[in-house]
Amino acid sequence: MSGGRLPVTIVRACLRDGAGGSPTAVLDEAPLSDEERRRVAAATGTSHAVFVSVPPDRGARAAPGGPEVGLRFFTAEGELPACGHGTVAALAYLAARDGTAETSGHRARLRTAGRVFDGRCVRRGGRLMADFDPGPVNLREPAAAESGLVLSALGIGADELASAPRAASVGRWRLLVPVRSRGALAALAPDPGQLREACDRLGLLGCYAYSPPSPSGRLAARMFAPSIGVPEDIANANSTACLAAHLAGRGAADLTVDMGDRLGAPATITATAHPAPAGSTGPVGPVVRVGGFAEVPGSVHLFEVPGGSDAPDR
Repeated sequence: MSGGRLPVTIVRACLRDGAGGSPTAVLDEAPLSDEERRRVAAATGTSHAVFVSVPPDRGARAAPGGPEVGLRFFTAEGELPACGHGTVAALAYLAARDGTAETSGHRARLRTAGRVFDGRCVRRGGRLMADFDPGPVNLREPAAAESGLVLSALGIGADELASAPRAASVGRWRLLVPVRSRGALAALAPDPGQLREACDRLGLLGCYAYSPPSPSGRLAARMFAPSIGVPEDIANANSTACLAAHLAGRGAADLTVDMGDRLGAPATITATAHPAPAGSTGPVGPVVRVGGFAEVPGSVHLFEVPGGSDAPDR
């Protein structure tokens, strides 16, 4: 795109009690280069930007399960194959624009780089609640070298863990790191450069450190992802989905995860994991859904596309 201005909505995804959340830039698909897309997040002061492509014909919008909506996710470092809180933000954006959350709820088939899956958004208690199917979660035991490099970058030893780390993926691998308490989690002070070097070397998205869940399934977590330009994420729904799948075998099927406190932006993500239905031909493992509350403002920001004169506001 040679130049102009694009309207960008800053959605706060994964709110906690109506406050905080992860500010996420959401905008309709536009003819931008990947370099221009990378600039949107930095220009709007958000960690992630989501580009939404909606079919123009009403027949597609009325299809069973909702329209098929394309999503692309970018940080300042480049494109991501998936983004959990970005998906929550996009669903809330679509529901608020169409007004469907007020009645039966908004449903959509979401298309990302690797798959098509379902998402929904309803108004609950006066707020928008979005959730989606993050897809099958792959889990494995990390090699000792993997755990050692990441734990060293986090500044903790194996004897300071509540249990052994686990590697998990819903498209990209990350390390799930269980620490002994919320206090120990809050005290983590990783070396960003060392952690990035370790994650780049191991092919990891980052590491998701978490405290032990309470009997009700509430816990705290912190996600460090310097390899994608996010030293610490306010909210990370896909990693929370990975954790739900990991803990499902231990009886913790319903999680409420608090994040963002160290960043001054309290966020909360919910996730459920239940056994696949009997006779299912899908992937082996629990069926997971993940989501959170979101707020969609009525105002928009304008992203200045480099080059050329301004296009009319839309």
